Amino acid sequence: MSENAQTITLAPRAYGKLGVLHCGVTREGLVTVAGDVQDIDDGKEVLFAKTAVAVSRKGSEYVFTKK
Repeated sequence: MSENAQTITLAPRAYGKLGVLHCGVTREGLVTVAGDVQDIDDGKEVLFAKTAVAVSRKGSEYVFTKK
């Protein structure tokens, strides 16, 4: 974790917590934050506006960052 942002890195079929928020990678290309679900393509980033969490994907590595 950095001083300005909280981050966790997950792989497919893995779950974790970013502060109090439950995050996970359900399957390759499908991520979830606090019950919201989004598809994500390789090399892209998606933002979960309700929780201010951005998820970026590089191959099978998914980085969840609290903005």
